[in-house]
Amino acid sequence: TDSRGVYVPAEEVTESGGKFFYNGEQVNQEYGKMGKSLKNSVAPDDICRDYGADTLRVYEMFMGPLDQSRPWATKDVIGSQRFLQRVWRLVVDEESGAVRVSDAEPSQDTVKLLHKTIAGVREDFSELRDNTAVAKLMELTGHLTKFYADGAPRSVVEQLVTMLATLAPHIAEELWHRLGHDGLLVRGPFPEADPALLVEDTIEIPVQVKGKVRSRIQVPADADETTLREAALADDKIAALLDGEPRKVIIVPGRLVNIVP
Repeated sequence: TDSRGVYVPAEEVTESGGKFFYNGEQVNQEYGKMGKSLKNSVAPDDICRDYGADTLRVYEMFMGPLDQSRPWATKDVIGSQRFLQRVWRLVVDEESGAVRVSDAEPSQDTVKLLHKTIAGVREDFSELRDNTAVAKLMELTGHLTKFYADGAPRSVVEQLVTMLATLAPHIAEELWHRLGHDGLLVRGPFPEADPALLVEDTIEIPVQVKGKVRSRIQVPADADETTLREAALADDKIAALLDGEPRKVIIVPGRLVNIVP
């Protein structure tokens, strides 16, 4: 709105130095509903034309919880588009158009992340937390992009594409077809997580000295009090703060170690 409180066309407003201007006059940013009378509506057809329908869907789901008001920012749509582009490049070579997945076995870390993602996405979808489901798929995509430059394992990519189909059906069906499948993903089963792969082998435990967290140690998930005590006292950061044997070591298994010098 301008100084009179009159709405101005949002698409013609420019931003500079954290302030907003319309025809050279500073205007105020207000949050509220979209509407033609408010001159701030965004036409879905325009977004689909410029970025694609799947990008629009992913952006809308990623904006935040469905039961809360969320600010629209067209400039942020590109982030969802880049995510889908990264998924596309996991399957399709940009230069030749050939499928680039490999039949190699994924690493144990990748398998565990995959099943953690499957479990998390299933739960998020059931609770209508689409925004956090997108975040988990982004994390898995980033992992595959980083650690499999020569081709990500087919067994992992196919499950990623299957999970993506709920949010971005057009690109997911196209990738599924390119991966050599005839049927439609919409008719296929959703991936199932292996409960055995959801158990953490190691956990991170904060170590306090005089009530303040001074370090964190990695220990087996089933570590007993003796193991926790030895690992905490052997930590270089903790050892530097102690002058000999501590007076007391308070241990809460699985949660923290508190040392009283």
